[in-house]
Amino acid sequence: MDVPAFVSAGAFFPPGDAGLGGLAAPAVVAALVAACDLLLLIDGGGIVRGVAIGNRDLAGLDIETWVGRPWQETVDPGEAEKLAELAAGTSEPGRWRQVNHPLPGGDLPMRYRAVPADVAGGVVAVGRDMRPLAQIQQRALRAQQATERDALRLHAAEARNRLLFDSATDAILMVDALTLVVTDANPAATALAGAVIALAAPDPVVLNGRALTALVHPDDRDAALTLLHAIAAAQDRRPVGVRLPDGRPSQLSATLFRQDQGRTLLVRLQPLAAAIDLAAERPLAAVLERVPDAFVLTDAALGVLAGNGAFLDLVGLARTSDLRGEALSRFLGQPGDDLAALAARLSSDGSVRDFATVVRTNAAAETGVMVTAVTVVDAGAVRHGFSMRRVAAAVAPVTSLPVARSADELADLVGRMPLRDIVRESTDRIERLCIEAALAFTADNRASAAEILGLSRQSLYSKLHRHGLGNLSDNDSAGS
Repeated sequence: MDVPAFVSAGAFFPPGDAGLGGLAAPAVVAALVAACDLLLLIDGGGIVRGVAIGNRDLAGLDIETWVGRPWQETVDPGEAEKLAELAAGTSEPGRWRQVNHPLPGGDLPMRYRAVPADVAGGVVAVGRDMRPLAQIQQRALRAQQATERDALRLHAAEARNRLLFDSATDAILMVDALTLVVTDANPAATALAGAVIALAAPDPVVLNGRALTALVHPDDRDAALTLLHAIAAAQDRRPVGVRLPDGRPSQLSATLFRQDQGRTLLVRLQPLAAAIDLAAERPLAAVLERVPDAFVLTDAALGVLAGNGAFLDLVGLARTSDLRGEALSRFLGQPGDDLAALAARLSSDGSVRDFATVVRTNAAAETGVMVTAVTVVDAGAVRHGFSMRRVAAAVAPVTSLPVARSADELADLVGRMPLRDIVRESTDRIERLCIEAALAFTADNRASAAEILGLSRQSLYSKLHRHGLGNLSDNDSAGS
């Protein structure tokens, strides 16, 4: 029988020795090697006299070169004492000792147990490769460290969320989406409940376990329930105005999310100033929804917040939720800096009237519109409102203005005309072209043309007379 990577069976058994139970020495060594990863024969002087490798993963590591070397020289100096105790037989019987063998390919961790041998007065060292266990331990350590990092991040996130939840000035409540029972409430909600719910006991109000409808006026509970059930059914619903039990107006909104394999509503109850008449706000919203002109509300970055039905029809969308979060530039403005110019004027003046541009639909069609826009500031937030009225035909985009004269033509005039005459003629031609472009851009709306040219109406009419543009009567100029 061949012994893998065994230097010589005779190194383990004297010549002529029948081995164990009459078995030949190589067979005995093979049986021992099969039961371990590495078998070493160490003589009384601590010199390696035999090597047998039973683990194929140890092959090719030049362990056979240990033969003839002191066993202690195969490990780090700090661990040599462990091998000295094993070789001398002074180590505790049956005890395993772990050491590292520095090899060119990296350290080789091994565990050894020494068995006294009659051969050469030494020991037989039975070794086990600890690399698989070390890899498992490293993976377990990395997994534990990752778990601890995730737990720390989770605790930090929970602390931040709790801080935001507790420090919010609005009443915020966690409500079970099925039963509409409060499961958690921030201090503002607790204080609000203490002010509007009459309790027999003077103890602080505890909202957990109470129905949310206890915070709503009986006449407005149906509206609140309709909103909450609609949100729980994943329907898009706007905040509703309700009254508190003491009659104070407030706004109720909610967001649905999943928690602990259940559905929870994050409810926000925001009391409004007593001067705000919610009954007057509802007709205003209804009027904006039914006006024939398209209307859209955006934030400071021109992101769409809301739009009425006429705007949905104009851009070819079916639901208000399809608008929310979209950039206004997706629907309004000609290619180029058209919308940027409108936004710049709106930012500087606060309002814009009769700005001619186009609205693009999902079908890639364009509709000419006249835009009137205004900017308002609500509780520190900038809002832009845009009203759009269709015009008879789409306004053709102005891409560029023709040059009055080419550079060569101007160069030919040098020497034939004074410079001031060349400049005056070129300026007159450019002025005429700009006025013509402005009239075309505004569909011949002279008030809008004067506004985009930065002229007064009287100045525009004067220039129209001078350049012979348009059909102006004496009454027109006199009225201007």
